[in-house]
Amino acid sequence: MPDPKPVAAATTAYFRHSHSDIILGKILEGPNHDGKDLYGIKLVSLYVDQFPDNDMSQALAKKHGVRLCKSIEEALTLGGDKLAVEGFISIAEHGKYPNNEKGQIQYPRRKFFEEATKVFARLKRAVPVFNDKHLSPGWDDAKWMYDEARKLMIPFLAGSSIPVTWRRPSLTLPRDCALTEALALGYGPLEAYGFHALEGLQCMVERRKGGEVGVKSVQVLKGEEMWKACDRGEFSKALLEESIQHAPETAKGDYREVTLKNKESSVWLIEYLDGLKASVALLNGFLYEGDGGAFCFAGQIKGEAKPRSCQFYLQQPDPFAHFSELTKAIEKLILTNHPPYPVERTLLTTGILDAIMTSHKEGGKRIDTPHLKIAYKPTDWPHASGPIPKTIKR
Repeated sequence: MPDPKPVAAATTAYFRHSHSDIILGKILEGPNHDGKDLYGIKLVSLYVDQFPDNDMSQALAKKHGVRLCKSIEEALTLGGDKLAVEGFISIAEHGKYPNNEKGQIQYPRRKFFEEATKVFARLKRAVPVFNDKHLSPGWDDAKWMYDEARKLMIPFLAGSSIPVTWRRPSLTLPRDCALTEALALGYGPLEAYGFHALEGLQCMVERRKGGEVGVKSVQVLKGEEMWKACDRGEFSKALLEESIQHAPETAKGDYREVTLKNKESSVWLIEYLDGLKASVALLNGFLYEGDGGAFCFAGQIKGEAKPRSCQFYLQQPDPFAHFSELTKAIEKLILTNHPPYPVERTLLTTGILDAIMTSHKEGGKRIDTPHLKIAYKPTDWPHASGPIPKTIKR
């Protein structure tokens, strides 16, 4: 086997079960954290922004010979005058950072990316970059990152583990299918978990006839407005109840009554430029994580009697095997210098989420999104298959 390619990483904080632990930890120790089945990439340097009391980075760096760096530039060059790595992984998901007026956590995703691109521009060479989760809290920074990657010809990948995890039952929509409506089911915090639901939705709907064309408008509904809109047919009750069938655990009682008691529940209406109607239902209070989490999908294809639907299965706790699938995609990016699926997917979900947060701040106002005219074609990077690993102790 060829020697693994060296990579650098930057993270906001590194502690047990943080995204750093369950992405970078797998690169260091293998998918089951037992030193076996190592990837074709090797972490050689790491920049850490914050060191909480439960920090793991210092001990792991010493154990594995990883250079802890005082800057992203040092991580990329190992203190020299040229790039010393073949890839860069940016994980800005945990730590103590302020919220803006819309309730978005101001993680330094653009800052990490910009520090890397300054080095690439100065040295006139770029390496592949993976950005964990959405590109940035705000659209302007996200679009700047996308444009800068294109300008510097950076192979760029981003997003959630949801699109690459197991689907129960296994489901891949046919390319160019006549999808008429779609719904993603989820739970949890509006921004942090709503993003995962959006990525689950988008990896499905992008396979419709013509591919992705972009989004015309979004709107957040809360309280009674959720169910009034459902009764008016603004989103599909049939798709909602089909997706709920895949949720492993729910509260007792009617989902309408239960969610009305939970102020964090919401439904998001998404209108695509080609007329597709889609929605995201965060049914907090009614849904529980259960076996594999409660991120689910349902979509109706024209001419079919029954919707197609599945659960996006999240294996937890350790080893969080769905992150092994995400790490495989990162590995592919760095080994081939080509993203295995389009970063435009996450550019679009980032823009949708930012507009959703605006609608939320403005009391459920419909937000037109002319800037989200983002067109792309899907690839066939597979989701996880085979048996789901058992939990482990570490």
